Amino acid sequence: MTRAFDGTELDEDLLVQLCEEAMRAPTAGHVRGVRAVVLAGRQGVRDYLDTSCDAEWLASSSMAPGLAKAGGIVVVVCDPGAYASRYAEADKAGSGLDLIEAWPVPYWHGDAAFATMALLLLAEDAGIAACFMGVFQHDDEILALINAPLGTLLFGVVFLGHAAAEQERSGSLDRSGPTRSERVARCRF
Repeated sequence: MTRAFDGTELDEDLLVQLCEEAMRAPTAGHVRGVRAVVLAGRQGVRDYLDTSCDAEWLASSSMAPGLAKAGGIVVVVCDPGAYASRYAEADKAGSGLDLIEAWPVPYWHGDAAFATMALLLLAEDAGIAACFMGVFQHDDEILALINAPLGTLLFGVVFLGHAAAEQERSGSLDRSGPTRSERVARCRF
């Protein structure tokens, strides 16, 4: 993930095109309950950061200046109610998933993840650097910024742009743990 961008703005039409392609990712029951909201240019990035971050974090974080130079942001959201409504339809009614609370694994999160991963891969193919970030505070304010309908949930945001020459290395990369091969099993653990 790129944590520092060079300040080059990205064309809004390009960002929309990438998002439209990312929406080709599969969705449970063909619900299509995931949306991508493009906040283009430096103003879109500034609006998002001002809404989602505390002023003290913006002033003290080593990442904030680099993220602030992204060329655009995509806010990925999902609509759990759309999934419950779809699974109340005749062909899915027997599943018992017509209530949001009934889902043991909320597929709207999976579908949002699929679309986000597709966006990250499409950006890479287009030569655009990206950084996915979760949303851990100010949900209501962010949803208001993008004029999201009631019931919409934030999944995360993707900062997009051209990478700055200097990048801050994530300390997480130094963690030990299982290798990729150790995380794959044949038939059973």
